[in-house]
Formats: sequence, structure tokens, C-alpha cells
Amino acid sequence: MNLRRLELFVAVVEEGSFTRAARRLGLAQPSLSQQVRALEEELGGPLIERLPRGLRLTPTGKAVLPEAQAALRSVQRAGSEARRALGLEAGELEIATLLSMAVGILPRAISRLLDMHPDLTIRMHEYMHSGLLEEDVRNGVGDVAFGPVPVAWPGPVERLGREEFVVVLPLSDPLGRRKSIPLEALAERSWILFPPGHGLSDVVTSACRAAGYLPRVAVRTTQVEAAARLAAAGLGPAMVPDNTLAAGLPAHIVRLEPPVARELAAYSRTELSAPERAFVRALRETPWRSRPRARTVLV
Repeated sequence: MNLRRLELFVAVVEEGSFTRAARRLGLAQPSLSQQVRALEEELGGPLIERLPRGLRLTPTGKAVLPEAQAALRSVQRAGSEARRALGLEAGELEIATLLSMAVGILPRAISRLLDMHPDLTIRMHEYMHSGLLEEDVRNGVGDVAFGPVPVAWPGPVERLGREEFVVVLPLSDPLGRRKSIPLEALAERSWILFPPGHGLSDVVTSACRAAGYLPRVAVRTTQVEAAARLAAAGLGPAMVPDNTLAAGLPAHIVRLEPPVARELAAYSRTELSAPERAFVRALRETPWRSRPRARTVLV
């Protein structure tokens, strides 16, 4: 299959127009259309439906698009790795991770990494759910992922430790005076929750279900920092990773008994490169892990 034709097909889909795609690629529109038709003939059916205003992917086009994008990413990455091996470009590291980790753990770890390797360029891809993170990394996005330990991952997995979850309560809450509480103590509360599809929504729901109830919702937010601040304001308890809390938050930060934690790892599709190994080292040297304890509820 002609890789150039796949590239042209993807460009047309991304631009939503043959005219704009041709302009972007510096091609004559008739030539672009001819190449896409040739790809369609090669695959045995139309990929794009031409409409009076715009275009629409056919079922075949929808099936082909993610594979074409993955193939192009692989070629781009191969060229990048070859140039890096030949010393033709500075090192670059693409990190795929969850939003909560981009708030809590990664800023300190990346700062440590850049102290060791100041010429390294960092790019990040952020996801709300670990399932989406794993799927995209498996399809070629990013060099290394950092998140919950993946299930049945085919490549290397570096287990790094557990992050612990805490509950944020307002300063007026009498439960905040206790060093730790069972989740059952919050069964009658309305919570600050995350929307369905957000990874932390699964964490809170799983932990509360293990305590014998499903949390009622007071407010939903996608932002970890906002959840903690809304809880501090008295709108309801919030459960967040302890590493995401801002210093000086005017709230009670209460640990749970038994503790609620999840195990985190760095993982990649292939053997870790030198920048990826340096990133794993920085994660290991950054303080964020909880102390392993018996009876911990793993989520």
C-alpha cells in the first residue's frame, strides 16, 4: 500500500476539504483527488463521501482512518529515532499521562529530569481515563506512558509505587479533627465527584462501593484542583490523590482507614530508550509514594 496516498487521505480528513488539504500539502487539487481515488480503488471501495458542503467518511473510511494515522505516526517516529541515533537532532521525549498526574507528580519529576538533561525537549499528551491512555499509547502516541499499572501490557512495565487518596473536608467539619476516618463515615454526604468517563470517577466509586454505598453527587468537575477547592468551600467531601493538593489549602486533609491507593507504573511499547530510562529514574527519585500497608484498598 502506498504510504503517500495514506498521508493524503489523512490530510483530507483532517482539513475536512480537498481544497484546504491540497493547499496545505502544496498540491493541485485534481492530483490530490486522483491519488485518493487510487487509494479507494486499491482498497476496493470509497473512503470519502463527497457532499455539496464538505465531506463524510464512509464506513470503510472510518475503519481505515485510525490505521492510516497509526502507520504515519510509526513512520514519523522511525525517522525521528534514526535522526537522534545519528546525532542529527536534540533528544525529545513524549510523555502520555493522566490529567491528575500532570497536576501532582509530573511537574516535580520533569523538573528533576531537566536538571539532569537540560537539552531534552518534553511534550505531553494528557488523558482523563487510563483506558484511553493505554489505547493511544498502544496505537503509537507518545514514547512512554505514566499511569495506573496497565493490564496485559505487551511491552516493558516499570512499577513505581502507590499513590494514596485522601479526603478533603472544610475547616468547619468535625470529622476533619480526626487523623483518619473510614469511608463509611461519609456515606450520607453528597460528594464533589468527577464526570463519568473520568478515571478518578472510577476510583471514588470503587472505593465507596467497597465501603458499602455509592456516593451521591453534589457537584461534578473534571478538574482535580477544583474538586479540592469546592470541598474546602463546604460543598461536599472530595477524594483526590494526596500529591495533587496545593500548599496552604484552607481545609482538613483526612486520611482513610483502610487506606485507598492505586499502583502506578511507567510503560512503553518497546525497550526503554535512554530518555525514557532517565524519566523513570526521575519518577523514582521524586517523593510521592505512599507507604505500603496491610488492608489497603487498591483501586
